[in-house]
Amino acid sequence: MSQYSVEIIPCLADNYAYLITCDRSGAVLCVDPGEGEPVLDALDARGVKLDAVLCTHHHLDHVGGLAVLRGRYGSALRVFAHGSDATRIDGPIEPLEHTQSVRLGQLDVTALHVPAHTTGALAYVVDSAAVFTGDTLFSAGCGRLFEGTAEMMTHALMDTLGALSDDVLMYPGHEYAERNLGFAAMISPGHLPTQARIARVATLRAHGEPAVPSTLGEERETNPFLRLSAEDIRAFARAQAAYSGEDPSAILQVIRSARDRY
Repeated sequence: MSQYSVEIIPCLADNYAYLITCDRSGAVLCVDPGEGEPVLDALDARGVKLDAVLCTHHHLDHVGGLAVLRGRYGSALRVFAHGSDATRIDGPIEPLEHTQSVRLGQLDVTALHVPAHTTGALAYVVDSAAVFTGDTLFSAGCGRLFEGTAEMMTHALMDTLGALSDDVLMYPGHEYAERNLGFAAMISPGHLPTQARIARVATLRAHGEPAVPSTLGEERETNPFLRLSAEDIRAFARAQAAYSGEDPSAILQVIRSARDRY
C-alpha cells in the first residue's frame, strides 16, 4: 500500500511540478517548482504547508518559483539540490551528493547524481517506489545534452537509473510524451509496444490528462534512449551516421542529435 501521494501541478507551458505528501506524517514536498503560484494554490486548496523542495537542476523553468515559496515559508522551508548548484540557485540550499539520503517526514528520499543535461542534475527516489527525473529521463525520451556528454547521459540512464526496478514510477519534468513517441515511432516504425503506447497516450491527452507517470519497465520497452542495444535503434544510427560500432553512447549521441532536429 502506498505510503505517500503525488499531485501533478502543471507549470509554464509544459512543465510539471509535483507535490508529494507523506500519508503517515503529513509532510509535504515539492519537486521542481517552475512557478510558485500554482504550487501555493494547490497547497491552499488542501490546507497544508510546504516542508521541503527538491530541485532536480538549476534551470529557471524548474526553480523559478522558489522565491515565491521562500517568501511565504522563509527559512523554515528546506531546499535541496546538488552541491554544485549552490551558486546557481537563488537562496540557501542543503546540498546532496550521489546516493545521499534524507528522511523527510517518514519518507526516505535518495538523490542520484545524473549529470548530462546539466552537470548538477539529480533524480530523487522516494521510498524506492518512485523516481523524479527532471530533464534527464522523459516519457519516451531524454534531455538535451546542454552541459554534459552522451557518455554521461548513457551512464545516467543505463547504469544509475538502470539500477532501479521496472515497477518504479517515473515522473519527468515535462509533458513531452506525444512528441517523443512520434520520434520513437519514426525511428522504429515496426515496434508494436511503441504503437500501443502512442494510442494510450493519445487517449489520455485527448481527455486533458497527463501522460505521467510511466513505469521504468514501460520506458525500457518503448523509450529509444533506453533501447540502445535494439537492432532497430542501431540500424537507424547506422543510417544516420554511417555508424557500425557497438558503443551505446555513440548510438545515443546519434539519436539525440536526430531528436534535436525532429
